[in-house]
Amino acid sequence: MNTSPTYEIGLIWLRRDLRVNDNAALHLALTQCAQVHCVFVFDPSLLEALPRVDRRVEFIRESLVQLDAQLRHLCGQAGGGLIVRHAVACDEIPALAAKLNAQAVFTARDYEPQAITRDAQVQQALANAHCAFVTCKDQVIFEGRDILTQSGTPYVVFTPYKNNWLMRITPDDVRPHDGASLAHRLCVRPTEYQQPVPRLSDIGFEPSNLSKLKIPTGEQGGQTLLEAFLERMDDYHATRDFPAIKGPSYLGVHLRFGTVSIRQLVRLALQRQAAGSAGAAVWLSELVWREFYFAILANFPHAARQAFKPAYDAIEWESGMQAHAWFQAWCTGQTGYPLVDAAMAQLNQTGYMHNRLRMVAGSFLVKDLGLDWRWGERYFAEQLNDFDLSANNGGWQWVASSGCDAQPYFRIFNPVSQSEKFDPQGKFIRRYLPQLAQLSNKAIHAPWRASTPELQAAGVILGANYPQPMVQHDAARAKTLARYAVVQKQGG
Repeated sequence: MNTSPTYEIGLIWLRRDLRVNDNAALHLALTQCAQVHCVFVFDPSLLEALPRVDRRVEFIRESLVQLDAQLRHLCGQAGGGLIVRHAVACDEIPALAAKLNAQAVFTARDYEPQAITRDAQVQQALANAHCAFVTCKDQVIFEGRDILTQSGTPYVVFTPYKNNWLMRITPDDVRPHDGASLAHRLCVRPTEYQQPVPRLSDIGFEPSNLSKLKIPTGEQGGQTLLEAFLERMDDYHATRDFPAIKGPSYLGVHLRFGTVSIRQLVRLALQRQAAGSAGAAVWLSELVWREFYFAILANFPHAARQAFKPAYDAIEWESGMQAHAWFQAWCTGQTGYPLVDAAMAQLNQTGYMHNRLRMVAGSFLVKDLGLDWRWGERYFAEQLNDFDLSANNGGWQWVASSGCDAQPYFRIFNPVSQSEKFDPQGKFIRRYLPQLAQLSNKAIHAPWRASTPELQAAGVILGANYPQPMVQHDAARAKTLARYAVVQKQGG
């Protein structure tokens, strides 16, 4: 490819696309610029809200080390690689562009409200300096208003959205953006920027248990997980709901930070689906759900702060000291319902929670404890390695029945029957609640129903080494139906 460059010097600002292969913004910059610099910014205005030990920051840092090495290799010159800055992006990107004499800054679009505001500020500052701000689509196949109803409005129900999405997609939509042939346009960093990726301590953080958990990082880690998942993708539909089975792809954090390409994943899923794979079809549906939630947040930004369906904001949630005590017990896995507690233990220990369990734990918080779904949304946002505002908000509004295409408010997960159905032998519970490990497959789902001799034989002391259930599910369900009656009155 010998495309004549539009700009002499360009700067690509990497954010949620921390990879070299099939990187839309990198490809665009290499196509349009004779020389290309690459930068990542650790922004204190974002980092200061995080705990000093945060797996996500460490995941980014380790992924940047890989990315820097890949860029240095592609550049083929000493001094090539990634510029990494620790500064407020709104100030740093225009300043760096000026320092490098760049005529254009390239970046992949970010759809979260805070990011949109930030990018508008950067664009204005660059425009004042007569520098172009060029954005492109990378983290989704279809964005914003790409997929609309026949009347030209955004979809608020998933299935018709998905059908339109599948009808619209073409090979061009999933074709990889190959920049290898233009890699010679990657240029040497100025001497003052020829520094290694900062250590965690350099940006005010401490190591987490990321390496102990053996979570693969960077583009290489994403490909390793993908290759492993390809071997079991065909069974995904049958295994995905069972937390003790290795069913999911575990690619969530890689999608979140762009260490894997959504185009590659969709392309592979479409190929397998075309060959008759039921597992691939269900997995593809999950990838479309991700895009659906992106579209919802883009077209209905109020959902980031309040109920998508306004009638649900009239619900009176539990409040006061007891509500906060219940919330703390839920956060720490002390509800007395083993599957819920094991799910919370998994989240707290690893930053990951199985998708089925996200629904079960979420439903328990909202519909058994009667607590505001926004409390759970915030806690997941703090804990999840793969936290994504759109998906997290969409998931929580789904369990609260306040979102688009959500479960009906009268559908309330029974945490015991969910446990019996999806962890029938208690394998997952035993892993995260070892104090219950000696209980029988029947008793482990509801220890309070076990006989005193069985509890004694298993070393379980309810109220001591494992709590009594906080609430009785049937009574809590009745209370929830009464709580949600206000929605019916308002026509919700």
